[in-house]
Amino acid sequence: MRTLLFPFVLSSIAFADTPKLPGVGEAMREMTAKGEVAGVVTVVANKDGLLHLEASGMADIEKQKPMSVDTMCWIASMTKPVTGVAIMMLQDEGKLNIADPVAKYLPEFAGLKTPSGKAANLTITQILTHTSGLGEAGGAKAQEAHTLADLVPIWLATPMQYEPGEKWRYCQSGINAAARIVEVISGMTFDEFLQKRVFDPLGMTKTTFYPTEAQWGEIATGYAKNKSTGKLEAVPPRGDFGKRGRPPQGNGGLYSCAKDYTRFCQMLLNGGMLDGKRILSPKAVKILSSVHTGDLPCGFFQKAEFGSHGKNYGWGIGTCVLKEPHEGLAKVLSPGTFGHGGAWGTQAWIDPKKEVIYVLMVQRANFPNSDASPVREAFQTAAAKALWK
Repeated sequence: MRTLLFPFVLSSIAFADTPKLPGVGEAMREMTAKGEVAGVVTVVANKDGLLHLEASGMADIEKQKPMSVDTMCWIASMTKPVTGVAIMMLQDEGKLNIADPVAKYLPEFAGLKTPSGKAANLTITQILTHTSGLGEAGGAKAQEAHTLADLVPIWLATPMQYEPGEKWRYCQSGINAAARIVEVISGMTFDEFLQKRVFDPLGMTKTTFYPTEAQWGEIATGYAKNKSTGKLEAVPPRGDFGKRGRPPQGNGGLYSCAKDYTRFCQMLLNGGMLDGKRILSPKAVKILSSVHTGDLPCGFFQKAEFGSHGKNYGWGIGTCVLKEPHEGLAKVLSPGTFGHGGAWGTQAWIDPKKEVIYVLMVQRANFPNSDASPVREAFQTAAAKALWK
């Protein structure tokens, strides 16, 4: 391991102090000045605590409300690793195995057929690695759903997309099916399970599927870049998330803040434990963060415009795994780095080899590829330059 230039650490709960790595704030202010994002919060941490925490720009441009290190964001698909953790908690307890058929817990899946007419026999691993081929739940009926159970018949009424295991294709319904399995086994709604078993033990006080009225006031405004003028324009919150009466969707329903999600990442980097509280076994963390998709091209860098790097990535249990670093933003990461991004540009990546966590909170709705955003690249590049010789 290369030598850290900034070896100081803080207690993982001492967020009142805000250490800053040189160059990161400047890089983020350049991104806000260019109009890539309105505001941004960046965190760099290790197992023991913070190495960097800084906010730049605006949470709301019109109101001239500055971004704060406590600002909340819709974290979208960064919910998926949390769903993976919930499943692995149940495996630790012997209540399921990720090799189990989905139909063992959701009997409605027993009759599901593949495009060739065969019995699908989907496994929990397949639905969490985007290799199931399960159809998506769209349209008016999905918008009328109040619970995850309401979504099950909609998934099953939609034709499967391909034979299970044939390819990797991002699949929202699979992750939500995993969340429904958590409900069936635990006897709790998915949001209740996460609150009791993950958020409360980790002290994640601002992480929720259903923000309170006060919390809505803490959530950064979402922006999209006008393709003609290049200026950022406010967009409304996503209507399918955040409101009571909507399902607690494991694919992308969470709102959180940089501090909270950093604690979640620290738990994973620590082998499943934080501040003396064990959430997962080290074995479960290893399974969560290991590739289960073989040689299938995976992820969001597969297109030529993003470098054709599908072979560089694999998928774990609700997590993206970097198999081999490539030019650009992945250059500073080690093989085995795992994490996930969100639709509005949020990012969180854990590098177990270098023992470093990168968390990025922004609210930009129309990045061509949020995983490949210039903001993420500028952040990780500046942080790595400050950290490592």
